[in-house]
Formats: sequence, C-alpha cells, structure tokens
Amino acid sequence: MGVKLGVNIDHVATVREARKAQEPDPVAAAVLAELGGADGITIHLRADRRHIKDRDLRLLRQVVKTKLNLEMAATEGMLKMALEVKPDQVTLVPEKPNEITTEGGLDVENNQETVVQAVGRLKGGGITVSIFVDPDPVQVKAAKESGADAIEIHTGLYAEAQGGEREKEYRKIVEAAQLAQNLGLVVHAGHGLDYRNVGPIASIPGVEELNIGHSIVARSVLVGMERAVQEMKRLLG
Repeated sequence: MGVKLGVNIDHVATVREARKAQEPDPVAAAVLAELGGADGITIHLRADRRHIKDRDLRLLRQVVKTKLNLEMAATEGMLKMALEVKPDQVTLVPEKPNEITTEGGLDVENNQETVVQAVGRLKGGGITVSIFVDPDPVQVKAAKESGADAIEIHTGLYAEAQGGEREKEYRKIVEAAQLAQNLGLVVHAGHGLDYRNVGPIASIPGVEELNIGHSIVARSVLVGMERAVQEMKRLLG
C-alpha cells in the first residue's frame, strides 16, 4: 500500500500572489494532484492570507475528493472558519507573522489550555485533529493529553542536516513515531521533504502519511503537477 501522500499546494497560490493574478489556481492544482495519485490535499490558511485565500478553502472543500487537510493556528478566527467550512482534518501549527515557512513544531506543553480547547471544539464539529510537533517526547505526550487524534512530526531539521547530524535527527523522528504509536496516536510527518531525502522517512514503521509541498510544486513547474505527484508516490511505494 505504501505511505499516503498529502500534497501541500500553498506555493501554487504563492506564484499567483506574486502577480496578484488569477493564475495559477490552487484549486486546479488540487484536481491535478489527485489525478496524479495524491491521497490528500493540504493548505495553510495564514492570518495574513499571503498565499491561500478564504475563497480557495471554500472551493477546495467542494472540489477535493480525497482528504482536505487545513493547517492553521489555534486562534478564534481560524477555529470559526474551520467549523464553518469543515475540512476533513485540521492540523494545528504555530505561526509567526514574518516567517518564510513554519519554523518548528507547536509548543503544546506550554500552551496546553489553548490547544485542549481548540482540539475539543474541532472534534466536537466532527473534524479530525492533528498537531504539528517537533520529534520531542515531551511534545508528543502533550499532544496525546490534548485529545488530538494524530501528530505530524516536524522533519525540517532532518531535511536540512548533513552526515552524522542527519542520522541523529532521523533517530529522533523514529523514536517520536514509536512513542506516538504506543500512545495510540496516528503518525504523519512532513516539512522540508523532497525527492532525495524522503525515502528514509517513508520507511519508518508506523508513519502513515507524509505532507509534502514545496518540492512537488517546484517539480511541477518543470514536469507538470500530475507527473510530479506520480514520481513522489513511487518513492513512497
């Protein structure tokens, strides 16, 4: 069966917003990604709406046939939006105003009350909840205590590391995945993964889904979205 692939299409919208134009349309990209074999579509609706817009979220909810995963901060405005639009899954992530991309996992341990309330409201609305966390046993346990259904392990440090440092980061991810499974959490992973470094992460026992965006969108500029997704799917095989 292989590991499931969630394709993050944020950066299709980034290209659109570079010219404040109507193209390329992330909704069209989602359709092509699904045709290429994507098991889900991921988007991050940010407070500043720098790429994905409300319009995109609403249309994607109507168009996506697999799984729509909405990454968002645990703010009141975002919670209201999610409960109205009803994506299949919400992944709670940290968000800083001027970051280029998400810089690390959510500090669940030190924001437990906020996270517990957000998880409760989302699950009460029938939405599956995942939390984006660093491969840190303290944060994995806190995610479980918050009531979340799943975690997405942050693979960014692994993706950026070289040599022995990469092996060290890889071991942290393996151990976090094992702990999460022991606690009864579904395990996803993602951030910074590409066609060269994804193999070892896809082979970790119990990792059910990878969310990959930038590298697939970048390749799709050259070979098309369907083929870019197909090539990644083969690597997850």
